[in-house]
Amino acid sequence: MENHDIARALTELADLLEIQGASPFRVRAYRNAAAAVESLARPVRDMVEAGEDLTAIPGIGESVATQIRALLATGTLPRLEEVTREIPRSLATLTQLEGVGPKKAKVLYESLGVATIDDLERALAAGKVEDLPGFGKRTAERIAHAIEVYRRHSGRFLIHEAEAVAEHVAAYLREAEGVGRVEIAGSLRRRKETIGDVDIVTEFDGDGTPVVEHFVRYPDAQDVEAAGSTKGTITMPSGLQVDLRVVPPHSFGAALQYFTGSKEHSVALRIRAVRMGLRLNEWGVFRTPEDEAMEEDPEESGWEPEAREAAWGPRVAGEREEGVYEALGLVWIPPVLRENRGEIEAAEEGRLPELVRLEDIRGDLQMHSTWSDGKASIEEMARACLERGYAYMAITDHSQAMAMVGGLTPERAREQWREVEEVQERLPDIRIFRSAEVDILKDGALDLPDDVLEELDLVVVSVHSYFDLDRDAMTRRILRAVRHPAVDILAHPTGRLLNRRDPFDFDVEEVLHACAEEGVAVELNANPHRLDFSDVHVHRARELGVPVVISTDAHKPSGLDNMRFGVDQARRGWLTAADVLNTRSLEDFQTWMAARGAERRRVFLREGGAA
Repeated sequence: MENHDIARALTELADLLEIQGASPFRVRAYRNAAAAVESLARPVRDMVEAGEDLTAIPGIGESVATQIRALLATGTLPRLEEVTREIPRSLATLTQLEGVGPKKAKVLYESLGVATIDDLERALAAGKVEDLPGFGKRTAERIAHAIEVYRRHSGRFLIHEAEAVAEHVAAYLREAEGVGRVEIAGSLRRRKETIGDVDIVTEFDGDGTPVVEHFVRYPDAQDVEAAGSTKGTITMPSGLQVDLRVVPPHSFGAALQYFTGSKEHSVALRIRAVRMGLRLNEWGVFRTPEDEAMEEDPEESGWEPEAREAAWGPRVAGEREEGVYEALGLVWIPPVLRENRGEIEAAEEGRLPELVRLEDIRGDLQMHSTWSDGKASIEEMARACLERGYAYMAITDHSQAMAMVGGLTPERAREQWREVEEVQERLPDIRIFRSAEVDILKDGALDLPDDVLEELDLVVVSVHSYFDLDRDAMTRRILRAVRHPAVDILAHPTGRLLNRRDPFDFDVEEVLHACAEEGVAVELNANPHRLDFSDVHVHRARELGVPVVISTDAHKPSGLDNMRFGVDQARRGWLTAADVLNTRSLEDFQTWMAARGAERRRVFLREGGAA
């Protein structure tokens, strides 16, 4: 099992224990263990195979370690088996719905006998849910919408989940005798935020049956869906499907291009090939015979590869992916851009952007510490940023409206600043900005008074409540916030949680224009559960000249590693280093901040406070 499979099982157990009414300490132990496992860089199974002590991992005690070892050995958690003898395992699925936590799931089960999403849908249709204590009509409507979201995203996996599986399967394939190049393709290679299935292309000279046989023996595969001489399909315990294609060396580049997609990009390339008198497919680029009319397409006829290629005419390219693009008169197009959004025209005209890279990032401008809901101290987060080579960082703990996670009151904010100063003295090699993630209240006002906002180095604002406001009200709310003279960055602008919560409804275009006018940056939140803004919105921000900040929203040091997912999303949005604010040197970033501060002071002096 991959780490995320283990984390998912531990989370499921924690949900069921909470529904059952178990000790909060026991529930928390499993939740903490799930978070610890998911944030590990090393596979837990490798640690167990090496005989390492799992209790050395912070957040994992001996009892939980025993459960994990049993899970890896048998595929099940013994404690989970015990619990599911008393309550249905399907109740854990209900907790995946936005607005249905373990407590509500327990009420639904005990009051209405609701154990599945289908049961819940029927109870909603009968009007039974809104009559339950603590629910009401609005809650029932939100749950009904959550079911729609769940069904729409069912079968989609977050990028970090699919990536972990793909990398292990690819490593396993490289162990097969005679295998050459092995590359992950598909939407994962294009770095889409959610993945339907994993595609892997493997090079092998000869009949590919031995490679496919090796593939379908992958130890963690739950089911084998297909196995032949050129392709195979397995399904993982999570339900994620992995597809393998085995191709000869002279076709590897063409197959990699073909199976990377997107469909729209590939269709556009094929049309271009036809106009050039060429044929493009997964086997290569071929010069179409001018005097031979083909009655049937060998690609669709079931012919063997050698017969197909003989019928297609002379091979022009195929061994290297770069050669495929060269044969079509194009420079190589990065996979992240292959969505048929103008990248082919840009490649033809030499206008492809030099995309931002992870190594361009100089600082992280949203993270949390133990002052609110973070798991590490300010100093621990600062040292982790130093380890990543950053020149600056911002500690952005929540403001007072987030009381449930220890949001900062003005008094506690000032106490925190003293700790920031103390840590800054001990760590002079990184600049720690005094900041906060300030809630945008329902009416668009900010959650800290102006005198506190004025003393912050950097003001980050975001929405954490009242997601169901109508489009006009939500737009007015956000516009009022970004026009406040103290605001520097609008964080996770649409509030989405991938596969869990849809973006709230507002006029993105109007807000981006306001950010451009006010000089406010927008955040691309790198947490793979959010990746908010989308690639399309990020691209629009670039067009309007709105600075983008890529931040991790990390709640512990390992969370800082999510920066790479944010960079991938920025690249999908065509961003260069110049478009990303936190690629600037400390000196240049402080120049930007100073300009923002001067404008802020000017407005405050003129208006005697915020608008």
